[in-house]
Amino acid sequence: MGENTIVSGNIDPTRERFSEMMKLAHEGPIHMLNLIRLRERAEYEDGREASGAEAYKAYGKESAPIFSRVGGKIVHAWDPKLVLIGPDDEAWDVAFIAEYPSAGAFAEMVKDPAYQAIVHHRQAAVADSRLIRLHPRETGSGFGL
Repeated sequence: MGENTIVSGNIDPTRERFSEMMKLAHEGPIHMLNLIRLRERAEYEDGREASGAEAYKAYGKESAPIFSRVGGKIVHAWDPKLVLIGPDDEAWDVAFIAEYPSAGAFAEMVKDPAYQAIVHHRQAAVADSRLIRLHPRETGSGFGL
């Protein structure tokens, strides 16, 4: 875990990108693909000691009641093993898809004061991440659109 840790990655969305996401049509549920690379050692502002994995586990435990309250659920989760196509430095430690009943539910979660009080665990734990909003669509047997 974290052997390809980078100093400064993509951890929090910018206000502009968050605004763009909220302007997308949001009828029905949305899915959020989460790809997370953890720091070897968490970087807490108060200097406390923890591994990135320990800090991310604290984030998961403390955010779970808020995530559930807004109707969120994890619909798929994986243990990443190898990036077959992509930059060598894009190895991920955590991969999952979270479903929210709506974009508004996601916004409600991240703006919740209780969430704001614990998100420091995620910020301390994460070296780099991707959070990609997806919209479910019909599937078939091929790769086509």
